[in-house]
Amino acid sequence: MAQDDEKSIDQLNEEADIAADYLEGLLDIADYEGDIEMGIRNNRPTVQIVADDDTDIKHLIGRNGEVVDALQQLTRLAVQQKTGERSHLIVDVDGFLKRKRQHLRDIALDAVDAVKESGEPYDLKPMNSFERKVVHDVVREEGLKSRSHGEEPHRHVTVYLKNKSEESDEVEDFDEE
Repeated sequence: MAQDDEKSIDQLNEEADIAADYLEGLLDIADYEGDIEMGIRNNRPTVQIVADDDTDIKHLIGRNGEVVDALQQLTRLAVQQKTGERSHLIVDVDGFLKRKRQHLRDIALDAVDAVKESGEPYDLKPMNSFERKVVHDVVREEGLKSRSHGEEPHRHVTVYLKNKSEESDEVEDFDEE
């Protein structure tokens, strides 16, 4: 399947089912209690692990989300192995990504305010592709522009004012997750 082709709802649901089965197996191996919730958001399958007991579930998030990021990569590989196609599946643990998105939104809005006040470009700290995408979206919503610079793992976003000639130009440098 070409990258630009949209997957059907059935294909997205199949990916979520495969991911849920894989994650349930991992939870059993680790002896963690957790429920799996599946859905589709922004044309992407999503799987969330939720639990009543916060003690164990926090281990699945890790420091700064490293464990949930690793779980997502492993789960995407498991889905790809079964379907033969790359997945853009999102794995979340106990609402971590929602909290992270809000934090990134606050950082992006602070950068937007700084750029509007000073007129000068503003560099953010290095971020992964998910984080950069959230920032690019917020900056665009606020009417400014942003670009990613540098090489992984030091790739970062710079926020700029739009030039008069760019105000009608919608081309921006987004990261693809």
